[in-house]
Amino acid sequence: MTDIINGLAVQTHRQRYNSGMIWLHWSTVILVLTLFGTAEVWDFYDHGSDVRAVLHTVHIAAGICLAAVFILRVLWRLISLKNLPEDEPGLMGLAAKAAHYALYLALAGQVCLGFALRFSQGRDVPFFNLFAIPRLIDISRDYRHAIGELHNVLAWAIIAVSAIHACAAIFHHVVLKDGVLKKMLP
Repeated sequence: MTDIINGLAVQTHRQRYNSGMIWLHWSTVILVLTLFGTAEVWDFYDHGSDVRAVLHTVHIAAGICLAAVFILRVLWRLISLKNLPEDEPGLMGLAAKAAHYALYLALAGQVCLGFALRFSQGRDVPFFNLFAIPRLIDISRDYRHAIGELHNVLAWAIIAVSAIHACAAIFHHVVLKDGVLKKMLP
């Protein structure tokens, strides 16, 4: 197993991200879209309905998965630093780096807010009834609505920056034809 992980971390070309980085990137994309989608859809259902309960369950489980993938992604990036493709030069490279840092910071904040929201409700964080992450800190119920608002605003910010990021990758692929998109394709 260690050889497989080591192989993924060092198997690289200067033109592409390694397999681990690619897998973690697309896992993050899928989880973020799942989290955003479930949160936006559940308000169409009545409180207490089965569909709304399932959407909440999926949302919380996907949030736990995002926390794990995010931690793994940060660690993997640190392990892979020497093998990452070279940064793009100039203003576009600076913008790309800023977007990446903004997304990493926003994802970290979003995961923390998700846990804080659940803790402020006086609840543990269950994963499909298989296990639950216990409340690690006590947060007053008085902060529940403020934390929920921040969680919602940050979700929209993540979607906005991700959309700009995706459009920039498509621009590179279609207009500039410089291979930037291919660095992260599976």
